[in-house]
Amino acid sequence: MSVISESDGIDAIGANVTSSSRALPEILQADRPEFAESVRPEIPILLHVARSYSGAEAEDLVQETLTKAFRAWDRFDGRYLRAWLLTILRNTAINAGRKRRPVLSGDAETLEQHPDSSLEASPQDLAESNDFVASVKKAILGLSSHYRIAVELVDIDGLSYQEAADVMGVPVGTIMSRLHRGRRQVKEVLAEQGLIGGEQ
Repeated sequence: MSVISESDGIDAIGANVTSSSRALPEILQADRPEFAESVRPEIPILLHVARSYSGAEAEDLVQETLTKAFRAWDRFDGRYLRAWLLTILRNTAINAGRKRRPVLSGDAETLEQHPDSSLEASPQDLAESNDFVASVKKAILGLSSHYRIAVELVDIDGLSYQEAADVMGVPVGTIMSRLHRGRRQVKEVLAEQGLIGGEQ
């Protein structure tokens, strides 16, 4: 999947915002012009990530994300705007049931996404799968913020190393180092719980 161009993304959302009464009316009322100016450049990457969660409903997901961000703008600490917006988008998608499941890959040292196999799985398989997913999420949330954000951006949101580096304002090498350490810590937690094998 290629990243959509900035102009295409902004035009697509902009058309919906101006033509739909349900699409972010607060933002257009110039109540907080600094919000609109800040989030406008982030719309293309939000759309890119939203498509991996909800396909044809990506624009609705982005609009819902921006509405929530607008309402929470006073609580934003001013750092890592894109990461903050992507966290809101991810949580919104999960709460709506449009989620991908992170699983730990033993070979590639990465958290990969896999399709939901619920149609073929037994109730016990589903319960065990849900428990594993919950354990992975808990392990990721337990990481220090630098490691956690890197893992979420690359392994959950699907950003490239360069995109994640741009979000966090650090070199690509730093992102790769944080990912390596974050993934290793997640594996260690899961191994301690007996959910995966330990390091050889």
